[in-house]
Amino acid sequence: MPNYPSAFKIYDEAAHTILGDSPKLELLLENNNYTFAHEAGVFIPKSNTLFITSNQYPHPETNGTHIQISRITLPSSTHSTETTCTEITTDNIPLANGGVNYKDGILFCAQGTLTTPGGLAYMPLPSGHTSSTSYSSELLTTSFHNRPFNSPNDVVIHSDGSIWFTDPVYGSEQGIRPAPQLPNQVYRFDPKTGGIRAVADGFGRPNGICFSPDEQTCYVTDTDWIHGDGTTDGTRVSHIYAFDVKTYSGQPFLINRRLFAMADTGIPDGIKCDVHGNVYSGCGDGVNIWSPGGVLLAKILVDRGVANFCFGRDGQLFLLNEHRLWRAQIAPEHKGALLGI
Repeated sequence: MPNYPSAFKIYDEAAHTILGDSPKLELLLENNNYTFAHEAGVFIPKSNTLFITSNQYPHPETNGTHIQISRITLPSSTHSTETTCTEITTDNIPLANGGVNYKDGILFCAQGTLTTPGGLAYMPLPSGHTSSTSYSSELLTTSFHNRPFNSPNDVVIHSDGSIWFTDPVYGSEQGIRPAPQLPNQVYRFDPKTGGIRAVADGFGRPNGICFSPDEQTCYVTDTDWIHGDGTTDGTRVSHIYAFDVKTYSGQPFLINRRLFAMADTGIPDGIKCDVHGNVYSGCGDGVNIWSPGGVLLAKILVDRGVANFCFGRDGQLFLLNEHRLWRAQIAPEHKGALLGI
C-alpha cells in the first residue's frame, strides 16, 4: 500500500487507482491582501493559463463590492511551481462567479449588482491574450422571460451547445442584488434560439453543476447549509443530487432526482467528473472524491477548504483556497471529463 502524504486521506481501496503511486499537493500562489482564488477555475490548454474569480471584497478605490478576475500563468512543467498572477479588467461581467470553457473563450456567471442584472457573459480570448490586461465580453442572457435572474452561480456546457446553470438567491442575501423574482432553480439556455427553460427546482441553494462523461447524468450541489448572511444550520442540506438526462419530444429533461452524496464538512461547492465518472467536489475540508455509485473514496485535504477547482492536464487539479492556489497531482489517467486532457 502506498505511503501517501498526509494531505491525501483514503476512505476506500478504490481510491488508490485514482491517486496513483505518488500524489502531490503543492502551493503555487499566496496573496494575503484579498481572497483572489475563490471561483471559476477555467484552464486554457493552448496558453497553459488559468482564469479565476475572487471572493467579494471592497474595491480599493470606490470601496464598493468588487470581484476581481485574474489570469494565472501556470508552471511550464510538473517539476516547477513558478506561477504568476495578472489582474484583468472586463466589461459586461458584473460580479463574476463560476465559469467554463466556451467556444474560443470563457463563459462566466455574472451575479449582477443592485442596479445591473446578472446572467451569462461570454469573454472571447483573442490570439496573444497572455499579454492582455483588458478583455471585452457580452451578456448572452439576463432573465427568464423578463424576470431577472437572482445571481447565477455556476455553469456547464452540454455537447449539443446548450448552457446549463444554477441560480441561487445568494445575491440578495449578501446585499448585492435586489429581492429575488425567481425560485432557486437550474436553467438550460439555448444560445442558438435564445430559448430558456427551467429544468430543475426544489433546491435550497443550487450551486455547482456538471455532467457525467457520457452526459447521461447531471449533478447539482445544494449548499443550503450556509446562507448568504453567513449563518449555517446543520439540519439544512449540504448535498449533491444526481438526475438522469432523458429526451422527450426532442428536448432534454432532468428526471429521477436522487441524493448522490452529502458533504460531511461544510458544503459541496464546485463539482467536476473525471473521464471515468468519478465525482469531485470542493468542500469545507478540501476536494472530496466519490465513485459514480456515491461512495466516498478519498479527500485532498486543504486547510479552510476549497470552493472551486478545475482539472489541468494529465491528472492535475488546481484548487482555489481563497488566499491560496494549490496544484494537486493524481494518477495521470484520471483526466478531467470536461476537456478530456
